[in-house]
Amino acid sequence: MILYRLRCSKGHEFESWFKDSRTYERQEKKSLIGCAVCGDGKVERAPMAPRLGKGSKKVEVEKPVAEASAAPAAPSPDQQQQMAALARHMPKELREALLKVRAEVEKNCEHVGDKFADEARKIHYGESDKRGIYGETSEEEAEALAEEGIEFGRLPWIPRGN
Repeated sequence: MILYRLRCSKGHEFESWFKDSRTYERQEKKSLIGCAVCGDGKVERAPMAPRLGKGSKKVEVEKPVAEASAAPAAPSPDQQQQMAALARHMPKELREALLKVRAEVEKNCEHVGDKFADEARKIHYGESDKRGIYGETSEEEAEALAEEGIEFGRLPWIPRGN
């Protein structure tokens, strides 16, 4: 799986998972990718920070972490509303897969709420035990974490239920 940051022709940015880069290219060529915010079909990849391996053979999934040990930051309330609207219109298989991802994160990681950025820093700088975490953070805090070199990611955190 590969995560791309995408941008529509109206300037909205969002992230989306693909099986591999060829899958993304094939879907882009056929205009099968729509903006998660407005539905615009003219979408292109936006710049992203590179994810560099640390020499281990372990496959690293992009997750919000301090040193790949934290889980994704949950979206803001506005983003949650947008994702809920998107979830109502997404294919059943995709929704089920995202719900499984959410269940795994909740089962294996600690929820730190709005303290995500602080806790990710503590883990990154060795002030707290390495462990998977997830929670919420602002765009500004997310940018500050990225500037500090703290690796994290965002997952589409769709609501449970119908």
